[in-house]
Amino acid sequence: MALDLAQARTALEAQLTDTVRISRTVGQPVLDPVTGEPGQTPTTVVYEGAGAVLSTHGQIVFGQVLGQDWLSEGSAWYRLVTPVAAPVALLGDLVEVVSETGGLAGRIWLADDVTEASTVEICRSTRLMERITTASSAI
Repeated sequence: MALDLAQARTALEAQLTDTVRISRTVGQPVLDPVTGEPGQTPTTVVYEGAGAVLSTHGQIVFGQVLGQDWLSEGSAWYRLVTPVAAPVALLGDLVEVVSETGGLAGRIWLADDVTEASTVEICRSTRLMERITTASSAI
């Protein structure tokens, strides 16, 4: 039985209930004149809209919702899923969940690769690496 792409997109996008933000670096951080430490790196938002950040377990659940294993690669612990209409995330883009229903608030990920592409797409899928922002988080 062939997969109905329009139906698959609709089913998947109905599950994208979080609002995600993808930001891209647009310059160099400005040094603090007192401490000499680098400040925040300037970024610009390239997408803010429907999406989901999934752990490997969440990828399995999405496969069950659609009735097909369309996202089987498990090499990344996290994956960003956005509608096909969303822009392609680039390596190093920052990903954060702006509003959500789970426990993802305040966490930031880096796009670990350019958004994956295929001949047949039902969503945009990007491997993520969690960004550790404090030393205590690394322990």
